[in-house]
Order: sequence, then structure tokens, then C-alpha cells
Amino acid sequence: MASVSATVSRIRGHYWPLVKSRQTFLLTITGMAGYLCQPSMPVDILRFLSLVGSLLLAISGCTVLNMLIDRDIDQKMTRTSRRPMAVGQVQPRAALCLGIALISIGLIWSVALSRLYFLVILAGVGVNVLVYSLWLKRRTAWSILLGGIAGGMPILAGRVLATGRIDLLGLLLALVIIHWIPSHNLTLTTIYAADYRQAGVPTILNVYGATVTHLMVTFSSVMVALFSIIVGVQLGLSGTFLAILFLASMGLVCLAVLQWINPSTKLVGILFKYSSMYMLVSMLFITISGMI
Repeated sequence: MASVSATVSRIRGHYWPLVKSRQTFLLTITGMAGYLCQPSMPVDILRFLSLVGSLLLAISGCTVLNMLIDRDIDQKMTRTSRRPMAVGQVQPRAALCLGIALISIGLIWSVALSRLYFLVILAGVGVNVLVYSLWLKRRTAWSILLGGIAGGMPILAGRVLATGRIDLLGLLLALVIIHWIPSHNLTLTTIYAADYRQAGVPTILNVYGATVTHLMVTFSSVMVALFSIIVGVQLGLSGTFLAILFLASMGLVCLAVLQWINPSTKLVGILFKYSSMYMLVSMLFITISGMI
């Protein structure tokens, strides 16, 4: 029993943090929303659970490999210096095997469901791990745009699995996430600008300055709000849901404009937290719309 307890404790303390559960679950929820936002289509529970499982595995595997690739960066940043890979609690080979295994199982599962669904997930994995993390993150501040594209793949994949095709609504859903991730990333890199500078990671703030950063955050936030409202209209959300979504979107836009006009770390921090809640609520609304 002691050995089992020790193993569970090691998994929970050393390996579980590698999947960055909040980020992974949020991206998985976007995939669930993409699948369920089809009011006229009955939900196949087994297929839906397979979507959740395959997405969760593939996203988790990507996150583990990202942590492996970024372990030297994490060591230099106060915010991330205690991560398992940064302090040597997990060996690189173990993380590599875990990440590849999770992605492989997720992809095998996805190809059994649909070839197009598999291709969308594969594209997300390739862009996230190979293009964003391995190639561009240390070379250019504009790598965040590729990160946004990778982040938009789960919700598109969910829509593809539900409909069997890539349609306009699926692309609009993906555009919500594609614009949200750079905005979310830019607020984070603003709050921890010194960390990123110390680690030598190029960010929009450290390369192009505060004015460009705050302008990009405002633009991205406006686009998130715009595409979210368009999606809400396309889905035929009820008047109440649409009104709440509109008010929440205006709150996001107002905070973004305020941090552009009168930038402060406190205001950027508020926007960072608000945008996370906004995305979660938006995905819940999209999901509910397909269930009523």
C-alpha cells in the first residue's frame, strides 16, 4: 500500500502539473462546445465521450512536450521556476515518452472516429509543438499568432466531428479562440515582462514596446467580442443569452480599451482574469445552445 501511495503522490505532484490542467481543460471544453453547438442534431453520447477523451489526451501530450522544450526557460523565470521539469523532478526522457504516448493514443483514437477530425487534431499538434514551441517561440515575438491557430483547432475539431465537414460556423468558432489566445498571452507577458526578458524569450512588449502591445490586446479583444456575438447570432441564442453575451463582450472591450488608454499592471491583470472567465462563459453558452 505504501508503494501505491508513493506512486500516486509522485504522479499527482510531479506528472500531473506537466499537463497544466486548467489550460488543457479549457481547450477541451472548447472542443466540447464545438461538438454540441448543433441544436438540430441528437448527441451521440459515446461519440461525444470519445471526442473528450481523444482531445484531452492529445492536448495533454502537447502540453507535456511544451514543458519539456521550455524547461530551460522555466528555470529562469520566477513564475515557472518550480515546475517539475525546471527543478529536475521529472527526467526529460520520461517527459518525452509521456508526451509522445499521450499524443499517439489521442491521434489513434481520433482517426478511429473520423479522418477529417484526425487531420484537424494532427494539424493542431504539429503547429503547437513543432512550429510554435520548437521553432518560433525563441526566435520571434510573432510566434503567439501560431499559438492562437493551434488553440483554435480543438473547437474546430469538435465541430468537424459533429458535422463531418469544415463549415462557416466551425471557422467562426475557431476565429474566436484564435484571437483570444494572443490577447490572453499578451496580457500574461505584460504582467511578467521581467521574467520573459530574463529568460530571453521575445515578446511583443519587450521587442516592440508597450504602445504596440496594448494596441494589439485591444484589437484582439474587440475581434474576440465581435466573432463571439456573430457566433451567438448564427447559433440562434435566445434573447436573454444573447443579451448576456453582448454585455459580457462589451465588458471585455471596455477593459481592453481602458488598458490601452491608461495602461497599468493592475488593469492588465484584471483583463487577464476577466478574459479567462469570458471565454469559459462563452463556451458554456455555446454548449447550452446545442442542448436546448
